[in-house]
Amino acid sequence: GQIEAFTWSASGAILSESLASTFPTVMVFVVDTVRCASSPNTFMSNMLYACSMYYRTRLPLVICFNKTDVVSHEFCMEWMNDFEAFQEALDSARQNGTNGSDTGFYDSLTRSLSLVLDEFYTEFSKNAVGVSAVTGDGMDAFWGVVRNAASDDFGEYIEDLKHRIQEQEAKKMAIARAQARRLQKDVEMDQTK
Repeated sequence: GQIEAFTWSASGAILSESLASTFPTVMVFVVDTVRCASSPNTFMSNMLYACSMYYRTRLPLVICFNKTDVVSHEFCMEWMNDFEAFQEALDSARQNGTNGSDTGFYDSLTRSLSLVLDEFYTEFSKNAVGVSAVTGDGMDAFWGVVRNAASDDFGEYIEDLKHRIQEQEAKKMAIARAQARRLQKDVEMDQTK
């Protein structure tokens, strides 16, 4: 959909911070498991996007692999937990010509990103779950992961939010002090004339 408009706009940030400062708020990133099954590059793109949204909003994140009635999400979980399994999937896709690119820049970038995102996976594989919107399979697990993310991770978000507010207040105070000093110098210069 139009997630970019929400995630990267000023109004989206205001809305998410307003909600999150009021009550436990969790961001759910929905991944099309079928598309990931067709290309490890698609999986990597989704994970990179989820990572960027997490660092943008700093909200607790749940990764929801959808369409598990068509394709199980277990391979995604394996790729998140086993770097070498993902590398093997990339090799296989390259050999079969199903990764959408040859051994060029995109392949190298995806391999490098898998190393970079390894820490992200370590943290967020606990908040990953597979569901089927059609059959309802996995919904109990989904709500359990959401509840855990809200209770476990939300305290960290509030502390981070408090820290950011304190930083903003400190910046405002520093600017006010600098303006007061400039005003005082201007007044002193006017008095000496």
